[in-house]
Amino acid sequence: MLVTQSNLGPGRRSILTTSVLIILVFLGFLMTGCTPKEEVQKEMDVRDLSIQANLVFFYYKNLEAAQRFYEDVIGLEMVLDYGFAKLYRISPTSYIGLVDEQKGMHSSDEPKTVTLSFVTEEIDEWYHYLVEQGVEMRGPLKDATRHPTRGFVAYDPEGYFLEFERFLDHPQNEKLLKILSQHNAVYPLPDAEGSRPKTLGILANIFWLYYKDLEDAQRFYEDVFGFDLQVDQGFAKVYTSSATAFVGLVDEAHGLHRFSEDKAVTLSFISEQIDDWYDSLIEKGLVMKDDLADSERIPVRAFVTSDIAGYYLEFDRFLPHELNTKILQYLESQ
Repeated sequence: MLVTQSNLGPGRRSILTTSVLIILVFLGFLMTGCTPKEEVQKEMDVRDLSIQANLVFFYYKNLEAAQRFYEDVIGLEMVLDYGFAKLYRISPTSYIGLVDEQKGMHSSDEPKTVTLSFVTEEIDEWYHYLVEQGVEMRGPLKDATRHPTRGFVAYDPEGYFLEFERFLDHPQNEKLLKILSQHNAVYPLPDAEGSRPKTLGILANIFWLYYKDLEDAQRFYEDVFGFDLQVDQGFAKVYTSSATAFVGLVDEAHGLHRFSEDKAVTLSFISEQIDDWYDSLIEKGLVMKDDLADSERIPVRAFVTSDIAGYYLEFDRFLPHELNTKILQYLESQ
């Protein structure tokens, strides 16, 4: 308590004054109906709640074909296999989950209103490699005209947009580039069997989401989640989520996608503090689609809510289990 750190003089006056202050403090708590502990809890900021990593779920009719593409062509390392869902590591704190639509929360027929961005320094090399692999492109590799990036957009086997981009040296990108400079890119493992060259790395990921009201989306992720703005492109805003994973909010009138009510995507936040996140979001008035609980079919503790545009937001804690060994090793090493 602050009164114990007081600069009052010695003797009875100090003791008496301290006692009076203590009584006044507790009277204040009683008048507001709060105990000191409750008052501290109410002041807890979501910025005190950590997110270890991000995980985006895509949904497929042909899960095996999607698996071959992300393993053999994109060259990602599988870190978890639940059968109906396969999880892969993309960058240091970013993962993608490929889900059988018949057992997931979304149908593959829903609009794919999301773009998964791969941030890389080897942007030209990635483009030429994917062209050689016969991956369908939305357009050629080029420098953007509206913001200082260089990149291209490719399609995955069922039409999800995969954007590969490099953020160029420019004042607009200064904050993001400083963050990226603190991390190492993820390259294929030495014994990886995919065709991706060992020299092609992935440094970070941005999950681009699309909104009718961009300002409302900004307020939501700043006020409810405490995310920090790193890049402001005007029509698009990039926020820190975990160390190398970012959430990008886009004005649907200027982005790669238009707003849709349904979306074949779930954005997940992996955290050891999942119970605290649940309490915090309930307190902020978010409605839960799935309440906090240990799953009955997989070793995960989770809950699901949504943002202001209907994007499913899932919070996951991977429990100790042999199926989770590899992903837990990565999460613990961060």
